[in-house]
Amino acid sequence: MSNQSAFGRRPQVQPTLPKGDVLGTYETYLEAQGVVDRLAKADFEVKKLAIVGNDLKTVERVTGKLTNGKAALTGAISGAWFGLFLGLLLFLFSTSPQLGFVAAATLIGAGFGMLFGVATMAVGRRRRDFTSTHQVLASNYQIIIDTDLTLKAQELLSRPERGE
Repeated sequence: MSNQSAFGRRPQVQPTLPKGDVLGTYETYLEAQGVVDRLAKADFEVKKLAIVGNDLKTVERVTGKLTNGKAALTGAISGAWFGLFLGLLLFLFSTSPQLGFVAAATLIGAGFGMLFGVATMAVGRRRRDFTSTHQVLASNYQIIIDTDLTLKAQELLSRPERGE
């Protein structure tokens, strides 16, 4: 009996780490991606490659202090986008479309978004008075390759690139 997904015909695959040889270890994802791109341009079977990030770390970078003004502004902007979306839906599916629907929905959305942003900040006060972004970073990236293709990939990578 296969484990079928509710939304498609393909069976769900349990995630596993790729097996094979390490073709190379790189400090940045862009370096590893560049090697895979180079192999792809040489008509290599890139489906047999995987880029694996090692020693993952979560980095939270503090971007500033959270104030009532910032909370109101970000809430108003997100609310305006939502209002614009609803206004466009009303405009498209209305029997007598008017652009006033779009403008009114955008302004109402901005107002409710602003109120929601300030209320959310007031409820969470003193627990988090700053804004930040989250990233997941790896210490290094390895390209894992099927063992049958390691020599072919090394040979292709040892050739000078065209244009050098």
